Amino acid sequence: MQAIRQGDVILLPVQQVEGQKIPHLTLAEGEVTGHKHRITEGKGELYEQDSTLYLRVFSESALLAHQQHKAISIPQGNSMLKIQREYEPEGWRYVGD
Repeated sequence: MQAIRQGDVILLPVQQVEGQKIPHLTLAEGEVTGHKHRITEGKGELYEQDSTLYLRVFSESALLAHQQHKAISIPQGNSMLKIQREYEPEGWRYVGD
């Protein structure tokens, strides 16, 4: 699996997922709109360790949906969730969604 991007969210492949299981599949919430990046189809679990989220997809694929972006198919496997940043003259900032 390669890195997968949807708006300000990027999923990076990892070998292993650790941490505390989270009882939902919302990967991120938009700061401006309140829209959510979340798994809407397929079987998966979300974990958190040291303020980092990890996604484990058990089914052949899972659908990552968001109200303002095209839904993306996430293949089976493990990934780490990051929020993309962009550079401005004042310094780095997280991309708003």
